[in-house]
Amino acid sequence: MKKQRIYLDTSVFGGLHDEEFQHYTEPLFERIKKSEFEVIISNITEQELENAPAKIRATIELLPKNSTEYVKSDIEAAELAKKYIEEGVVGLTSYADCLHIAIATIHHVDILISWNFKHMVNLGRIIGYNSTNIAAGYKPIDIRSPRELMNYED
Repeated sequence: MKKQRIYLDTSVFGGLHDEEFQHYTEPLFERIKKSEFEVIISNITEQELENAPAKIRATIELLPKNSTEYVKSDIEAAELAKKYIEEGVVGLTSYADCLHIAIATIHHVDILISWNFKHMVNLGRIIGYNSTNIAAGYKPIDIRSPRELMNYED
């Protein structure tokens, strides 16, 4: 079976060290360490992590090198991110969030994972992002929280 391609936004790394989100983020990282997913990380995530506390920045080192792909924002991603804003999915102040979604879309990610419920893991916004993706010729993207990737199998 093909591994799912998952994109981790910055909030997931912080969630590993946050009491509210840790319980659901730790099992995700355990699955990641076992290389159950193809993990996609972008230069936007890396840039945002630069301002995070050291323990959060260090979390990126937990990603297995053999199943992690690093991608960069480019003109195509910037144009798609602008379309999300032009379509009113989110406001201009959410441009970085839009870049995460655009990069994940362009790189054929199956699931973007985030703890950002205001601008990303939000049904109305997901519909907006995917409507824009389809209109622009891209496939829809699934956007979920780490909680939704819990493995409940014995």
